[in-house]
Amino acid sequence: MITQEGPAPVEVRRTTRNWERPALAVLLLATAVAYIWGLSASGWANSFYSAAVQAGSESWQAFFYGSSDAAGLITVDKPPASLWVMALSVRAFGLSSWSILVPQALMGVATVGVVHAAVRRRSTSAAALIAGAAMALTPVAALMFRFNNPDALLVLLLTVAAYAVLRAVERAGTAWLVLAGACFGLAFLTKTLQAFLILPGFAIIYLIVAPTRLRRRLGQLALAGLTMLVTGGWWVAIVELVPASARPYIGGSQSNSFLELTFGYNGLGRINGEETGSVGGGGGWGETGIGRLFDAEIGGQIAWLIPAALIALAAGLWLGRKAARTDPARAAYLVWGSWLVSTGLTFSLMAGIFHAYYTVALAPAIAALTGMGAYRLWRVRRHIIGAVLLAVTTAVTAGWSFVLLTRSADFLPWLRWAVLAGGAVAAVGFLPRGRLPATVTRATAILAVVVALAGPAAYTVDTIATAHTGSIVTAGPSTGGGGMPGGGPGGNRGGNPGGAPPGGGNGNGGNPMGARGGGDGGPPAGGSPGNTGTNGGGRPGGMNGLLNGTAASDELVALLQADAGSYDWAAATVGSQNAAGYQLASREPVMALGGFNGSDPAPTLAQFQRYVADGRVHYFIAGGGGMGGGSGESTTGQIADWVAANYAAVTVDGVTVYDLTA
Repeated sequence: MITQEGPAPVEVRRTTRNWERPALAVLLLATAVAYIWGLSASGWANSFYSAAVQAGSESWQAFFYGSSDAAGLITVDKPPASLWVMALSVRAFGLSSWSILVPQALMGVATVGVVHAAVRRRSTSAAALIAGAAMALTPVAALMFRFNNPDALLVLLLTVAAYAVLRAVERAGTAWLVLAGACFGLAFLTKTLQAFLILPGFAIIYLIVAPTRLRRRLGQLALAGLTMLVTGGWWVAIVELVPASARPYIGGSQSNSFLELTFGYNGLGRINGEETGSVGGGGGWGETGIGRLFDAEIGGQIAWLIPAALIALAAGLWLGRKAARTDPARAAYLVWGSWLVSTGLTFSLMAGIFHAYYTVALAPAIAALTGMGAYRLWRVRRHIIGAVLLAVTTAVTAGWSFVLLTRSADFLPWLRWAVLAGGAVAAVGFLPRGRLPATVTRATAILAVVVALAGPAAYTVDTIATAHTGSIVTAGPSTGGGGMPGGGPGGNRGGNPGGAPPGGGNGNGGNPMGARGGGDGGPPAGGSPGNTGTNGGGRPGGMNGLLNGTAASDELVALLQADAGSYDWAAATVGSQNAAGYQLASREPVMALGGFNGSDPAPTLAQFQRYVADGRVHYFIAGGGGMGGGSGESTTGQIADWVAANYAAVTVDGVTVYDLTA
């Protein structure tokens, strides 16, 4: 019977074979090379965050608050933990796309290593290598660990938290549980409430399975919770206690409150679609439902191994159903499974802002379950159920990869058929229940792994070979999926995967020239950041500058730099992305009126008039976009109308500029 295999042992044999450490070294080295190779091709990547990094490298106040400019008008719409890492790198090595993006890539390498270590605790080294490779070859992971969004640090911290919980479960270790709490706190300072999606499941699992008395378990969880509160709350407390006049405005909020940002725009608003000051929501970000992660926009990013992971989760829990309450092997399935289910359901059903790259948060759970499942099913391959499950998992994975590859009809058309044929051969090879010669059985297993990873590996290579810029980026070749509200086919590499943005603009990834990367005022491929001027004098990126930075010409940059030291802001313009393009090109602070969406009430017209009267702002650059970019009732519209009514306009290389000191 299958039960004679028994549950996984409490401790997997710790003997290390000669090939294990070199194999791990090769995995990590290959990941590092893949993630670091050609980073500068993406220029400033997301100019919104690069500008804040540049500001933080010049001003410690901007560093602490995560301000978009060194003069400290307004913050980005996230807490600043990920910016701190990049800004410290820039302070150490100077401002360049390389110094901004390399820390992100190294976080990816570290995440692969932690996934490997977590799986190795309960499985073989081969299973851990499969998990690590699956993590490294997830297309959206390759995208985000080569980009400057907060998701890279978030995923690393959550993966370390999962590892710490698994270590704590083994012997009810308080120190490990406290480490997990600290990771959750720091993750909150990285991307607010998304850090807590997996927290309830982890806490419940520890409360149930930890091998100690209930009172101690409760005390340990309370201590871990206190640690999380301190590590995640100290910065929030300072921000909320410092008078608003003494710090930057909290970008993304409507009342200058980080708590409002946390529970509104970045919190419940993402769930119900009611994000005040946002660019859309309420169903405009793609169809919600259980199938969302498998649709044309999301499937190729993350879903390659989701069927295999779900089968592995079900099989692992079933095979370990008779194990003791404290069995750490079953606890591992519970930890990673709760991560996959809770985060997957949230992403599937949330009605607010949702981007394909968010799904990188699923990658560690999928990779770990895949590696663990491969080990567990391999152990029972001689039983009919084990053999059938191996065959079914291989066939389903190959078939699903065929479907995903078919969505990119012009991308390596031969690969889908090779995957399908290889999957069929491997599936049939598992059915003799291990009675074939050992070399044939091993070859079948290797073929199954190759088939499972071939599709995502191809998408990952394509992702690495392509530059990505803007606020919304996607991995792999175009699939014709959806994107921004009102958009057409998605899957572009740059600012807007949704095709034509709402209200007009361009739909070529946020680059008016139609390129798939670069062209946002950042450095050219292989070069250092400079004034490329590739898009003319100052043309905005996608959605009139909402989704990508503006490219500034040399003539306009020279104007901004002239006598810039006499002013707090060399210029002001609507929207953080527009300001970011000018700021990164000139290396001078540029005021982002209205924040990211152009809809934040910062500064007010009266405040801006006071800044101008005090001689703190040199120029106003017309144009810009976002929700508040027009004239009329919006705060930014009032400012633009006031400037146009009181100052003379000049044209600099096609850009309308007002000298506010004239």
